[in-house]
Amino acid sequence: MNIANPSDRPTREQAEAAVRTLLLWAGDDPDREGLLGTPNRVARAFEEFFAGYEIDPVAVLERTFEETDGYDEIVLLRDIRLESYCEHHMVPIIGRAHVAYLPHRRVVGISKLARVVDAYAKRLQIQEKLTAQIANTINDVLQPRGVAVIIEAQHQCMTTRGTHKPGVTMVTSRMLGAFRNDPSTRRELLAMVGRSTVSGID
Repeated sequence: MNIANPSDRPTREQAEAAVRTLLLWAGDDPDREGLLGTPNRVARAFEEFFAGYEIDPVAVLERTFEETDGYDEIVLLRDIRLESYCEHHMVPIIGRAHVAYLPHRRVVGISKLARVVDAYAKRLQIQEKLTAQIANTINDVLQPRGVAVIIEAQHQCMTTRGTHKPGVTMVTSRMLGAFRNDPSTRRELLAMVGRSTVSGID
């Protein structure tokens, strides 16, 4: 939780009342048939959208495996679907994450990498911070020889409001260890990711 005092968290009833207020402010009638259940549905949707606040990313990564027969090359989980929400406008950020690391004596189950992405994505976010949080946590917990996170996403705050520019993709990356310091290792990673949109990272 990011709430300083969890007891300050509003109740479900207060959350639903807030949705009713927003419906009224938008100019509609929350008591009409089509909107009667909307406050409850929005509250339940928020529980799913922002489930990451209830997940400890460090705990997700703590179970590792040392029986690797000496494997020490790149481990890459590519094209992880990413759904997050802009902390400025609370509208979706939809894209994909590519997460890689160079093991140092131990590896982690690949589903755990996807769960770490979700743990941070399912919060109010900006893409730059999201990218850094994923990479830094993997680096701190696994202590590998290198970590790389690349995120490609479209921001609905740019496509559905403001400048109204659909089809624009934002790319962010965080390279640590060998991926930052060794150009050949970084090039190998980008070839494995195989995305023209990330070629400029090299």
